[in-house]
Amino acid sequence: MKIRKSIYSLYYEWWKNIDKFIFFLIVSLFVIGLFFSLVSTSLIASDKLDTNDYLFFFKHLFFVFLGIIIIFIFSLISKEKLFQFSPIIFLITLISLFLVPIIGVEVNSAKRWIDLYLLPRFQPIELLKPFLIILISLILSNEKYANIYLKYLISFLITLMIALLLAAQPDIGQTLLVFFIWSILIFVSGINTVFLITSCSILSIALYYSVRFVPKFEYIKNRILSFFNTETGTHNAQSEKAIESISSGGYFGKGLGEGTLKNRVPEAHTDYIISVISEEFGVIAIILILFLFLTFIYSVFQKVYLENEEKTKLILVGCISLILVQAMIHIGVNIRLFPTTGMTLPFISYGGSSIISVSILSGIILNLTKREIN
Repeated sequence: MKIRKSIYSLYYEWWKNIDKFIFFLIVSLFVIGLFFSLVSTSLIASDKLDTNDYLFFFKHLFFVFLGIIIIFIFSLISKEKLFQFSPIIFLITLISLFLVPIIGVEVNSAKRWIDLYLLPRFQPIELLKPFLIILISLILSNEKYANIYLKYLISFLITLMIALLLAAQPDIGQTLLVFFIWSILIFVSGINTVFLITSCSILSIALYYSVRFVPKFEYIKNRILSFFNTETGTHNAQSEKAIESISSGGYFGKGLGEGTLKNRVPEAHTDYIISVISEEFGVIAIILILFLFLTFIYSVFQKVYLENEEKTKLILVGCISLILVQAMIHIGVNIRLFPTTGMTLPFISYGGSSIISVSILSGIILNLTKREIN
């Protein structure tokens, strides 16, 4: 009886303090992802692997359930404990990223996953990104060090180390995303614009020469050249099919189960989920999803505007910017604005590591936007 009362009291305190509207938006996006997994992408993914028709849906449901628990934990703990334990979790996830070249699993010519006994396969970078945001924010807002450029240097070296580990996998998409996180955080912290432009220019030049002359990155050069050559390019087939599917779906779609894209591209349930949805349910469904994303982003930025604490502001901007940019890249690939990157759509796409990552980000956002009501 006492245990039940303490659990209820814990839940009551949590529910009383969190921003319920932001929580509603997060749950709504997860539910939409589950719905499309149930009625569309799960069936074809299971069929390709010759497994139970609803295996992928139940796995998706499991990870969302786990994600909700993670959201509850990260939004329940105090802000001080979040700041205290995040560097430790960052270190643990960083070690797992170092282990990828040694014990990692290779999929599609890239070694990005770790497959441990009795644990689901996971992608370390997905778990690391939320804590990288917190660590960089804590460094940039640390008042013990007066020299702001020293803070930039330390944060840059940490980011560079992670980027080099990602490039070795190779995973240029996540490498660029990590540098983007760093750029956003130092920009919000009040960096000199000239310094930021110079830093980004140096990184761009380094990336250009790496892609052009490093043999391991040959596939990236081919993908970029193929992207700009629509007639002879061989890496555009999936994006072309995605655009065809969006066009053929029209405003209201072909109807449940009537889409063909999920049969024609290998990663329809992850990398091309937005096109699958558009083909079967129409542009109107995409507008609804975009509306929820934009409302979520706007609601968080409203909290940022009202926030006075520097590190809290930086963390919130970093978390919501990561979700926003990943969603933009996913949609951009689907409508052929960007080359294929293998980026999932947050909350919606299937993928355990991706769901856990966005759940941690959501938990952090709810933690830093909650009100302390006695």
